[in-house]
Amino acid sequence: MTISIVAGNWKMNTTLREATSLVSEMKPRLDDAQGVRKVVCPPFVSLASMADLLRGSTISVGAQNMHHEDSGAYTGEVSPLMAAELCEYVVLGHSERRQHFGETDESVNLKVKAANRVGLKPILCVGERLDERDEGRAEALVERQLRGGLEGEDSVSGLVVAYEPVWAIGTGRAATPDVAQDMMAHIRSVLTSLYGGSTASDVPLLYGGSVNAANATDYMKESDIDGALVGGASLDADSFVEIVRAAAEARP
Repeated sequence: MTISIVAGNWKMNTTLREATSLVSEMKPRLDDAQGVRKVVCPPFVSLASMADLLRGSTISVGAQNMHHEDSGAYTGEVSPLMAAELCEYVVLGHSERRQHFGETDESVNLKVKAANRVGLKPILCVGERLDERDEGRAEALVERQLRGGLEGEDSVSGLVVAYEPVWAIGTGRAATPDVAQDMMAHIRSVLTSLYGGSTASDVPLLYGGSVNAANATDYMKESDIDGALVGGASLDADSFVEIVRAAAEARP
């Protein structure tokens, strides 16, 4: 059975003090949740401290982004080698990176390759805007992002794919479980065409977009949803713990 993963993307939130307080509050309860992999993705400034705080626990750390080059004259950037010393996962191609920082399928692909090169597990984000869904282009757009992000990659060992419809991120308007499942099944079929059914079935597929403690269980019941990439709700200890528990209960 595909591993279940719940990852919290804190985005540009929490000072170091706030991050320490949040993790300290969640840690004992998350450690008690079995059968699901837990990941927290704090801002870069907190990565080292969170890695130290969570060492020896069942909770993994992820970065929210990285550059594709190992080093160089890229002021303000963080390299794969730097991230790999502190993290197990890295979020790549998030819609906010595409929208605000001009990331493309090609640049995301370079980062996926770099993550694989240094042993980081990429959480590759895909998702359509509302106008693209209304025009009937959602599946084609997501497939383009998926194929583009994985171009030239023969192995997807460690890969995680997160489907986050852009119109549902931070809006309180989540996709229905049926809508999410339909897209997840399409993503699984694209992965199957690229890597074969056995490999595709091993890639965890996460839903993201206004996931919260109240709706998490409904998503986790769907056959092709293996967990969640959680935004705002991951900044609340009680909410994030409840989402993790919902994922654990969905996989007896």
